[in-house]
Amino acid sequence: MEIPIAAPKALLADKGYHGDRFRESLLIRGILPIIPPRSNRKVLEHLDYRRYRDRNRVERCFGKLKQQRRIATRYDRTILSFESFLNLAATRLWLRSFVNTA
Repeated sequence: MEIPIAAPKALLADKGYHGDRFRESLLIRGILPIIPPRSNRKVLEHLDYRRYRDRNRVERCFGKLKQQRRIATRYDRTILSFESFLNLAATRLWLRSFVNTA
């Protein structure tokens, strides 16, 4: 798995990515895998559920962004226009949460 940016400290993923080779390749690169074990795993590994909760927050953010039809279907032809609208949608979500708390 090629990561074009600086290596992260940890990788949050769901049970689908729980495999020994995948976990070993992350550990070799110095990335801590935070992946819950599958139910059929014989030797259960410790999972930091505090960090794993952040994955839910990220998934909910993607779900809210995909409610914008233009983002979900990717109508934009260029990367620049898609990323620009993505920034506008994220700003709209941020402003909504900021205005309601103030």
